[in-house]
Amino acid sequence: MIKKVKSKLLISIKNKKINVFLLFLLLAFIILIFSKLSKSYTNTIAFRIEKVNVPENKVVLNNSDSILNITLRAHGFRWLGLYFTKPKVKIDFSKDVTISNSRFIWTKSGARSFSSNNFTKQLDVIDVFPDTLVFNYDVNLVKKVPVVLNTNITFSPGFDTFKAYQATPDSIKIIGPKEIVDTINQVETDTLVLKDVKTNINKTIKLELPDKGDIHFSHTSVDLKANVERFTEGNLKIPVNIINAPNELRIKYFPKEVTVTFYTSLEHFKEVKPGDFKVVCDYSKIDDEHTFFEAQLVKTSEYAKSVKLNNQHVEFIILK
Repeated sequence: MIKKVKSKLLISIKNKKINVFLLFLLLAFIILIFSKLSKSYTNTIAFRIEKVNVPENKVVLNNSDSILNITLRAHGFRWLGLYFTKPKVKIDFSKDVTISNSRFIWTKSGARSFSSNNFTKQLDVIDVFPDTLVFNYDVNLVKKVPVVLNTNITFSPGFDTFKAYQATPDSIKIIGPKEIVDTINQVETDTLVLKDVKTNINKTIKLELPDKGDIHFSHTSVDLKANVERFTEGNLKIPVNIINAPNELRIKYFPKEVTVTFYTSLEHFKEVKPGDFKVVCDYSKIDDEHTFFEAQLVKTSEYAKSVKLNNQHVEFIILK
């Protein structure tokens, strides 16, 4: 029994010694790594090029010069970030390139502004190779086309909206070869389906963009917003006016007034007045076979929608 206890104590002591040894070994390794990473190193690394602010009427045709080999001096910690990501640099086509013989040309002489726009103070640019980049381009056609909204929206009873639906933006730019762009005169949206709507509408709708080769679109979606209000029905008596009748004729007609039924929001109900409407009967549109006028609504209130006449027939008698 005593021997077993001694044996366990010896094993425990040995294990503790091993654990302490491993701990010191790990700490020594971490110190070594931090010591190495805190030093400055010079190395060359390949950067992919990101083209920004390319004129919208031009398209870059080749990607053969899509790499810049840049020699940098930086601390080890900064190099870790470069090795674990796909480094890239931006070339601003609005100020970092020149145009010559239908080509964009970037030169090493612009490396000062180039380096300051792409690298922090912790990275020193030593050299850039190649010293010149050439980008061939072609001229694109830029065309503005309207957006056609496709909607299937129904409202809950007593709710509606005044204004017609409109996309924002209501048109987009298409950029690409002329022979392709010329065939596109409009773009449509996906169909927005909403049922039993009783709250304001605020939706983003994707565009059905044609797949016709190397063309670009300024937008891939549009916004639709609509103010939804409570609506009610109203009725007003509107006087009938006879137009285009000869001055020498006396015409008696009945009824003198017709009822107009309209739909409006509760907010604007009191603002809808009889004077906002105008109903006429056109004498020039009758012939010997007609004994009645066809009443027409030629003016309505800006606050009314779904306006209709309850009676469109107006009887008349000509007195000579």
